[in-house]
Amino acid sequence: MSDTMRAEIVGSIDTIPSAVWNSCAGDGNPFVRHGFLAAIENSRSAAGETGWLPRHVILKDDGGEIVAVAPMYVKSHSYGEYVFDWGWAEAYARAGGRYYPKLQCAVPFTPVAGPRLLVRHDDDSLRLALGETMTRLADQAGMSSVHVTFCSDAEASILESQGYLRRLGSQYHWENRAYGTFEHFLDQLASRKRKQVRKERQAVAAQNLSITTLVGADIKARHWDYFHRFYESVVDRKWGSAYLNREFFDLLSMSEVGDDVVLVWVEQDGQPLASAFNMLGGDTLYGRTWGVRPGAETPFLHFEACYYRAIDFAIAHDLARVEAGAQGEHKVARGYLPRATHSAHWIRDPGLRQAVAKFLAHERQLLAEDMAEQEAAGPFSQKVCTPCIATPEGPESPY
Repeated sequence: MSDTMRAEIVGSIDTIPSAVWNSCAGDGNPFVRHGFLAAIENSRSAAGETGWLPRHVILKDDGGEIVAVAPMYVKSHSYGEYVFDWGWAEAYARAGGRYYPKLQCAVPFTPVAGPRLLVRHDDDSLRLALGETMTRLADQAGMSSVHVTFCSDAEASILESQGYLRRLGSQYHWENRAYGTFEHFLDQLASRKRKQVRKERQAVAAQNLSITTLVGADIKARHWDYFHRFYESVVDRKWGSAYLNREFFDLLSMSEVGDDVVLVWVEQDGQPLASAFNMLGGDTLYGRTWGVRPGAETPFLHFEACYYRAIDFAIAHDLARVEAGAQGEHKVARGYLPRATHSAHWIRDPGLRQAVAKFLAHERQLLAEDMAEQEAAGPFSQKVCTPCIATPEGPESPY
């Protein structure tokens, strides 16, 4: 790091003015903006007591101006990360090592790819300085590792040049090929897949449900009340613990990214039935999670609310893509194809590092084979070559 650059660690994102943080984060990805991270932190969803102790990195130039930031946390476990290192932790413990605490550069509970090394100017020397600062802090504190998850491909390459190990994963994205309507999109699918999607949408339409899409200020506290109950019900039934508390959603709506919230809202006989939570950023709609009234699951409603309504929204607003996250090869049949994600991992212990490097090389080969199988099963009448590597996400809940 340059002698003119000074690194600091802050224990709260509110220490940094929103405008200053966002001047580094940019406006293309809502999850790394001050408002989203502050909502997670100030709701105590991510806090020391939940195993996410904020320790954000800031870099100042010789004039004391903040020129780079990175969202970072001291982790006492590996929950809520979605790039799983449980096996690494168990192996290190069996060898007598102490894996936790570790440093995590990430957006808590949010498996969405985007920038993690946030710089005011497009300057790779600042990104290198952030990577160096994180490893130095971990080394000085005797921590086992640093994990920069769901970063960009370019950031992973920068960190790899500093001795981080690169890891690949995948998520499922729908891409807008200048579709004018949903039917235009369906016309590109193979006949069997097209008929299946139509059948699913018709089955939901026959239920006489009211389905609307609420954006920003359209979303009121009562919507969040119901959504959070539905969300907790789904998470409790499938995974066991919800990461985000009710206060988070109020703080999110009041933040500068509140206008980027897109909520698909489903009612039956005038009563809330289900809802899907999305965020809008740049040219992308990010599907995050959904919830449904306990005991009221309707066939294909999940596909309609989470996948098809997202496509409708993207086409209507001329967005480039919908990112539906990992988990579920069923997404492929509905037009969501696997795309590569990236992370970078610095391991302090040479023995553990060597073992992890060997594991990642083997994992990469398996992922390539999985990608090829999913590509062959793609839904389009003319297969699209996708430069991606697919990986199963594992049994952990969204949010």
